[in-house]
Amino acid sequence: MIELHYFPSNASFAPHILLEEMGVPFTLRVVDRANNEHKSPAYLKLNPNGLIPTLVDGDLVLYETAAILMHLADRHPGFAPAPGTAARAEYYKWMVWLTNTLQAMLIHYFYPDRMATDAAEVKARAEAQVAPMLDQMDAHLARHGGDWFLGAEYTAVDPLAFMLCRWTRMQAKPAKTRPALGAYLKRVFDRPATQRVVAKEGLPDPVY
Repeated sequence: MIELHYFPSNASFAPHILLEEMGVPFTLRVVDRANNEHKSPAYLKLNPNGLIPTLVDGDLVLYETAAILMHLADRHPGFAPAPGTAARAEYYKWMVWLTNTLQAMLIHYFYPDRMATDAAEVKARAEAQVAPMLDQMDAHLARHGGDWFLGAEYTAVDPLAFMLCRWTRMQAKPAKTRPALGAYLKRVFDRPATQRVVAKEGLPDPVY
């Protein structure tokens, strides 16, 4: 049985959506971040970084959101292009870009005090850096014209892209204000699996 260690509205949101999309049996294990359970000795045995999410799949214990998504897509076919194809290379590119470029900058936006004493300046600069990244996503979607991030097929990239765009919802120009990106986010949001996860995690409006 798959176990997803999660906390509502955290980086576990994307794998939670993918598991719902796949329709495979899984158990949710809430990690009470509000009471620092993610720093407890028991949780640190699973994830020494003390971060959420962690996936337990049989004997495998896996952390890092993108790694979890790619593992699930490999174990349950239909959510990633075929290995060795150009489409698979694009899938890798966007998975890495989303987690290594956009998500990394969003972490600076949400936790600016980790970077400098002038947290307000760090947050403002991070938001300014995020804006052209969202423009790049919008241009990518407009260029291929498909319903989903990689084109015609929904893949493991989509819950990650949706989650990260969701994190911009309180910025001056959130992801949903861009035409192609906004329409795309609504399509992901309207999917039954996304709706189930939003309900299970009790996410308030605006969700994205």
